[in-house]
Amino acid sequence: MTSTDSTQQPPAKAPAKDPWDLPDVSGLVVGVLGGTGDQGRGLAYRLARAGQKVIIGSRAADRAQTAADELGLGVEGADNAECARRSDIVIIAVPWEGHAKTLESLREDLAGKLVVDCVNPLGFDKQGAYALQVEEGSAAQQAAALLPDSRVTAAFHHLSAVLLQDASIDEIDTDVMVLGEARADTDIVQALAARIPGMRGVFAGRLRNAHQVESLVANLISTNRCYKAHAGLRVTDV
Repeated sequence: MTSTDSTQQPPAKAPAKDPWDLPDVSGLVVGVLGGTGDQGRGLAYRLARAGQKVIIGSRAADRAQTAADELGLGVEGADNAECARRSDIVIIAVPWEGHAKTLESLREDLAGKLVVDCVNPLGFDKQGAYALQVEEGSAAQQAAALLPDSRVTAAFHHLSAVLLQDASIDEIDTDVMVLGEARADTDIVQALAARIPGMRGVFAGRLRNAHQVESLVANLISTNRCYKAHAGLRVTDV
């Protein structure tokens, strides 16, 4: 005959993870595809200034090297494929018009990499900026579809290229909304954003929610034109 110990307690639940307990990413190499453009160049500069190892990628290696030499700070230049292969984290900062073609050509080079898409599909007319409709739902979702062997996240959409490149500014006062399917990956991107003084990475959901994050840039452009500013975002109460 067996008996059940009525005093036995269920196993205690593990404490919830602190969302601000982020990994150390200081030793990771960051590649910036589109690093010769304003946004990519600005991100490369800020990350290198924070002590991150940065490689700028471009279709032409010599153009990438010229941009890297201008930035200094140990930044290197390479063609897009080499940049992807040598990097642990790859930021996609290419123009929307070349987004799909660029990623298709680098599918093998980006396999296994943590990819951070910061591309905003926008159009412009006499009324200003407006969000474009993307078949996959967003630029980030397009990237995920084109890069099945990569870990795709989305972040760094709402940053002013002017402020990023301004060497007289020590801190970038903004939050970065980070989206992705795996929290381990978004934690890394949040930690990378936090390497830049004044900046904070905030988890903002899965990639299916990337469309409205990308589209919000059209509103920020309108705000900046009205107030002659370089507006960013702050998420309150977190």
